[in-house]
Amino acid sequence: MNDTTLLAVNGTLMRGLGLNHNMLAAGGTFVREDRTDACYRIWSIGDRHPGMIRVKSGGVSVSLEVWRLPMAGLGGLLLSEPAGLSIGKVVLADGSEVLGVLAEPWLLEGQTEITDKGGWREYTGHHFTP
Repeated sequence: MNDTTLLAVNGTLMRGLGLNHNMLAAGGTFVREDRTDACYRIWSIGDRHPGMIRVKSGGVSVSLEVWRLPMAGLGGLLLSEPAGLSIGKVVLADGSEVLGVLAEPWLLEGQTEITDKGGWREYTGHHFTP
């Protein structure tokens, strides 16, 4: 059994952002910056964190980070995420699939769509400088 997994994150779990400490506490190791396939839409949830869903049409390629995470840390990380976020399969720009953080549709109701920005960092202006 594989004891680690790749996890795509598109919001506050990314480097330098508010909940990155949760990723590090779960044993996460940054792998690379990447993008999704052009089949996602993204919303700002009260300007606190993003919510991303996969769509059949009208999607864009969303910027994200890929992290390597011990399987033992995955459950704790998910429990630390805000309500309405879950783990599912995310299609990356190269066509590969990894686990990733997605939103439940109810979470997006009444929120601001930011799909045209292409990602959370682009929306918030919080770019990471190593």
